[in-house]
Amino acid sequence: MSDPFLAAKARALSQRAGSVPPAPGIGTLRERSLHAVLKYWADPEESHHEVALPCRLVADIYDGERVTEIQTRNFSKLRPKLARLLPAYKVTILYPIARVKRLIWVDPGSGELSPPRRSPKAGSAWDAFAELYYIRDYLKEAGEGEADLAVRLVYLELEEYRLLNGWSRDRKKGSCRIERIPSALWGEQTLRCPADYAALLPPGLPEAFTVADLARERRLTKKRAGQAVNVLYTIGAIIREGKYKNAFLYRNPFSTKTE
Repeated sequence: MSDPFLAAKARALSQRAGSVPPAPGIGTLRERSLHAVLKYWADPEESHHEVALPCRLVADIYDGERVTEIQTRNFSKLRPKLARLLPAYKVTILYPIARVKRLIWVDPGSGELSPPRRSPKAGSAWDAFAELYYIRDYLKEAGEGEADLAVRLVYLELEEYRLLNGWSRDRKKGSCRIERIPSALWGEQTLRCPADYAALLPPGLPEAFTVADLARERRLTKKRAGQAVNVLYTIGAIIREGKYKNAFLYRNPFSTKTE
């Protein structure tokens, strides 16, 4: 198989044969298929997988030089691990983002699957900031040269399986996501330093911008835009300079507009 991503998917899912939808007990999978595919894609060498480290932690991937942790969600739970890893290892956090997503609903009683329906939302790097918010202090240390921490965003086309167990009449609102299975790789992006993060800022922003400006330009909720600005400011990707009414003004110090 010539496509490395499809080869990784085939290897990972062959080991999980019988455990992907619509198998009984699907609610216990917790996205392990996505995790497994990304692990074989990031490093096909199985001896590098699930490596026990001297610091009494197990790395998703360790190739002798760098630890790679695949985190599909819940970055808050990653903080204790980073605190122990970063003094001794170079670390990359690999985070998947759905550029194209097809929803498949699973009846919890019968296991019947709905036809796939494409979601209108296209994921972007800005989706990662809700998670990066929880490790912003470690990202700040990396930006100051005190830690070697990179974030690798992986853009995917995938199928998302959800249980019809929500509280709304159609049982979709409040439903549980039970599995995501990638079908294609759309690209990747690695963030290593403040300038990399600043490069994500949309070109249409004014030179001095507010959280509301970013929310409007990227069509983010106020909460998401606030989290993103908090991360960017904490790590030095943007600087604060004054206020407009009650809102702080920010500027991109790496922008050519300021030269």
